[in-house]
Amino acid sequence: MDSTGERYTMNHAFEMGPIRPPSEAYSILLRITRNCPWNRCAFCSTYRDTEFSRRAVDEVRRDIDNMHAIALRLAEASTELGLGGRMSEEALTKARDDDPTPESYYRQVAFWMNYGMQTAFLQDANSLIMKTADLVEILRHLRARFPFIERVTSYARAKTVSKKTGDELRELREAGLSRLHIGMESGCDSVLELISKGVTPDEQILAGRKVMEAGFDLSEYYMPGIGGTEHSRENAVESARVLSAIDPTFIRLRSTVPLPGTPLYDLMARNEWTPLSEDGKVREIRLFIERLGDITGTIVSDHMMNLLEDVEGTLPGDRARLLETIDRYLGMSDDDRESFIIGRRLGIYRLLSDFSPDGRVEAVKEDLKRRFGSIDAAVLELLKNFI
Repeated sequence: MDSTGERYTMNHAFEMGPIRPPSEAYSILLRITRNCPWNRCAFCSTYRDTEFSRRAVDEVRRDIDNMHAIALRLAEASTELGLGGRMSEEALTKARDDDPTPESYYRQVAFWMNYGMQTAFLQDANSLIMKTADLVEILRHLRARFPFIERVTSYARAKTVSKKTGDELRELREAGLSRLHIGMESGCDSVLELISKGVTPDEQILAGRKVMEAGFDLSEYYMPGIGGTEHSRENAVESARVLSAIDPTFIRLRSTVPLPGTPLYDLMARNEWTPLSEDGKVREIRLFIERLGDITGTIVSDHMMNLLEDVEGTLPGDRARLLETIDRYLGMSDDDRESFIIGRRLGIYRLLSDFSPDGRVEAVKEDLKRRFGSIDAAVLELLKNFI
């Protein structure tokens, strides 16, 4: 479908949703549902003013068939041009030939082919809300068309997963779904209520354990700062407790940024929620890592919202190194921390280890302090553009 919801008349178009995790950058995107069935989380702007719907199984199967048809045309064109399966502009043009399908669909599949066609991501926000039998049928058709796919991933809500039986989850795993991303955000009751998450810590633990027991890789998301200054300590401690009870494959850090148009931003405007400073979020992450129990998952800092991308490693072995990295940052002078914050947000520094004095950073830092009064106020404005 196009942006207006009208169906194209050509044969090889397929529908795509708006987002995917950073770790799915090289995946083909297969839309199973549209938008979010909950759509009340106070921090989220992605699906505001949209209506949730499940796509028909036959419609999704056609999308898979269309992806497959484009892939065959691209592979044939590459072979005829002597490229041995590699993609090029010439191959893309030759593959399209007289096909009226818009070029963007060919580019999506060509990009996927260029990176090995190893992974697929099921959109949108909660694919597991589909009937298990329907989702199994879709997964089996995807595997039939692309048997070489190594990983199929989806977002899921803990509330939804907690209601699935172990047999249902194992059936989905056997059909080819291999990784789930669950937005836990917080394990603290008061914070979950504040952000209208619609799930309890106990339900999060139940869902996470079910997923792990069924043999999935599980990514759980923790949001430093989502409790504001008012609940920062509880957010860290209780989130660590919940995740220690689950022991997921990955814990992904997503530092909180209040976005205009969201209920969280409105809470901030009414002085009912106070955002943590960059330093405050780093301190919260430190307490969180310190309180994580004897688990074996990997902490991942794979988003530009996070200040310290260096804070990545597998527990328990890397805990001391992660804490040392945080302490190195907190041990910097106030001026150097401000410079690193601005340089990171400008894309000049990626890692803490990249930090060194830079005239460009200093000039921007002084300008931002004049305009916004503080680095923290400036960062709130800068980060709006990152999401």
